[in-house]
Amino acid sequence: MMKQITLTLLAVGVLSACSMAPKYTRPDAPVAASYPEHREAQGAQRSAAETGWRDFFHDARLQTLIGRALENNRDLRVAALRIEEARAQYNIVQADRVPNLNGTATGNRGRTPASVNQFGQSVVTSNYQVGVSLASFELDFFGRVKSLSDAALASYLSTEEARVSAQLSLISEVAKAYLNERAFAEQEELARRTLESRAKGYELAKQRFDVGATSALDLQQNEALLQTARVTAASVARQRAQAWNALTVLVGQPLTDLPAPQPLSSQDIVTELPAGLPSDLLVQRPDIRSAEQTLLAANANIGAARAAFFPRISLTAGVGTASNSLDGLFESGSRAWSFAPQLVLPIFQGGRNTANLNLAEVRKNIAVANYEKTIQVAFQEVADALVARGFLDEQADAQERVQRAQAERMKFADQRFENGIASSLDVLDAQRELFSAEQELVQIRLLRLTNAVDLYRSLGGGIRETTATAAAPTTPATSAP
Repeated sequence: MMKQITLTLLAVGVLSACSMAPKYTRPDAPVAASYPEHREAQGAQRSAAETGWRDFFHDARLQTLIGRALENNRDLRVAALRIEEARAQYNIVQADRVPNLNGTATGNRGRTPASVNQFGQSVVTSNYQVGVSLASFELDFFGRVKSLSDAALASYLSTEEARVSAQLSLISEVAKAYLNERAFAEQEELARRTLESRAKGYELAKQRFDVGATSALDLQQNEALLQTARVTAASVARQRAQAWNALTVLVGQPLTDLPAPQPLSSQDIVTELPAGLPSDLLVQRPDIRSAEQTLLAANANIGAARAAFFPRISLTAGVGTASNSLDGLFESGSRAWSFAPQLVLPIFQGGRNTANLNLAEVRKNIAVANYEKTIQVAFQEVADALVARGFLDEQADAQERVQRAQAERMKFADQRFENGIASSLDVLDAQRELFSAEQELVQIRLLRLTNAVDLYRSLGGGIRETTATAAAPTTPATSAP
């Protein structure tokens, strides 16, 4: 009997290889074949996906922060646990594709009273069984179980890609939060120096006013500039503290024992990255790969919904020994077996199967739309970063020239005032314009660096920790640098 069951299961394994899921065809990318006109990267050879984040960010303090974030960030930890959840779910569904064998041992004793026995006397009966049973095993002739397994596998792979996407986003967010905090630090230092300078200027103006050398208007203008500097210093200090708190949350632990920071002007972030073609994003961006796996899962669910219209055949079998006494349980002639195939043919379901098929098809259409939208968003992110790269380089160069010109103007205004040629109003105006130019230069440098980070992420950078020409993508860092 066991030989027959084995042969039956082998035959089922061959016959159940079919699937009723639609043949999957990747939707066409709903974007242009190339990016809008932009400045090409100069001398760039390695793509963003091939560039490790330690080679993209050279600041030792930033590298330490990213390493700790990859280890401690709670959002990334949840994403990793989602993978374990999806893997377990896939294993559960996959188990339905193989026979489940159970060892069984049962025994019962019962007494029938004489009043209900046809022989007019009480009877005590016993029954003991030991064996191996095959739980209800579906013969997957129409691929229902296979389609469910394929859907679970695609969902698992989608979750894994989502974790990689979360890693890329985390690296990008930590880098931008750090650069933002550095920008506020530089602006705070500028505001502090300006406040000290204007405090001295106000004291001098007050002394000159007290001896009648200047008017009350000059004194009030000096005081207005002093108070404006105080407002700016307090505002920037608050923003820097909040930026530090945001960075702490991203890293997931208190920010202690960090290397010395570098100013924005010394951040040697790789800004020249080759863009490639939009079609490259389909394999470089984990969020696009995740969306496609979700689409594959929806496609497989259609196969399961179609198979529900056809008969479902399941087998239940068992083999072992049985006896009415424990002593005779393993004696010769006590062998017992059972074989119970079952056929279930859907006749009337109240439209349930049709509704399930319609639901599966609608969900696939939703997955297609989400997949296409993910591609469009990725295309826009890359295109925006490429366009901004050239303009921000030009803007940063122009603003540096503005800052130098304002610094020269300030020096000449001071000399003219000391020689009695210019009024204090000229000096105050030069101070105000220089401070504004310096603050603006910090902002443009920040924009230029954060745009490079956005381009790196949007091109799929951050999967690797270090650049390796012939190595597979590395897993996220598990310890602080």
